[in-house]
Amino acid sequence: MQYSVSFPGGTARYLFNSSFEQIHQWLAPAECIIVTDSNVAALYNHLFSGYKAVITVPTGEVHKNFSTVLSVTQQLLEHKAHRKTFLLGVGGGMVTDITGFIASVYMRGVPFGYIPTSLLGMVDASIGGKNGINIGLQKNLLGTISQPEFILFDTHFLDTLPASEWSNGFAEVIKYACLFDVKLFDELVERDIQYYKNDSSAASALIARCADWKNKIVLADERESGMRKLLNFGHTAGHAFETVCLVPHGHAVALGMLVACRLSEQYGLDAGVTKRLSAVLRQYHLPVHIQADTQQLMDVLHMDKKRSATGIDFIILKDIGKAEIQNVAFETIRQVIQQFINAGDH
Repeated sequence: MQYSVSFPGGTARYLFNSSFEQIHQWLAPAECIIVTDSNVAALYNHLFSGYKAVITVPTGEVHKNFSTVLSVTQQLLEHKAHRKTFLLGVGGGMVTDITGFIASVYMRGVPFGYIPTSLLGMVDASIGGKNGINIGLQKNLLGTISQPEFILFDTHFLDTLPASEWSNGFAEVIKYACLFDVKLFDELVERDIQYYKNDSSAASALIARCADWKNKIVLADERESGMRKLLNFGHTAGHAFETVCLVPHGHAVALGMLVACRLSEQYGLDAGVTKRLSAVLRQYHLPVHIQADTQQLMDVLHMDKKRSATGIDFIILKDIGKAEIQNVAFETIRQVIQQFINAGDH
């Protein structure tokens, strides 16, 4: 299945149920430089012959920074990359972010595309045109909004994905279900990770469904002036957990969704919804409690890009499938986070 989406910032093609070998239909390897990470390179180096160059970056979110950008840029110069050179990011969300960011600014922009290799990359990180790098404790402080020419989805890469990374990706799947899709939420309740690992067609359908939801939102609001902010559900507090507690992105988002739900209860959400979310997170091996320092979390939240003088725009659930944006005072956030940390998941 293939389709194209024309955003204000460019047209992106979505190539589902595809294989890496089909990439030759869309680009000439001799004019393409692959950017990947050390884990993917070790597993799939045999796929990368015939390309202009392969640039390998260290694995992990900690390396999504300006130092890595400078290193990749220097290697692009060494390989004589020019404005027609195609950059292909093959890896998880960190790789696609780095690739998209560099492609957007190198020589004021070169063509690029993605082959995400993680579930998180396939359902979320590679989609939507956001490309960013971290500066210190600030996640994605420097970034661009620039659409890839294509995203190729090859679920065979999931065969080598560690179990923890399956859980990591399902945090974003659960996010879409909470925001937009009651039926998907009910399906997740009935199934588990093993179901999707054993059924590649079900996994492919799930990935396409999540991509459809994100594309609908981004198409309506590419620059995040309104509706796209909904996609931050779980990410506001989640980014603080990720920074302070050094947990994987999906684990942090899971915790952030629970904090958002507890906050939502102050705006009318039934407490039963929080319990249902907690149960689904456990079902997909995601954390529902963590030990953390409230002040450290608040220090990070006070630097959040969505902050105002008195609070932060939080995504509040009204029910499964219904969400809204609410500016929440810092003191209210502190109280809820303190209760969450102290109470755990009871």
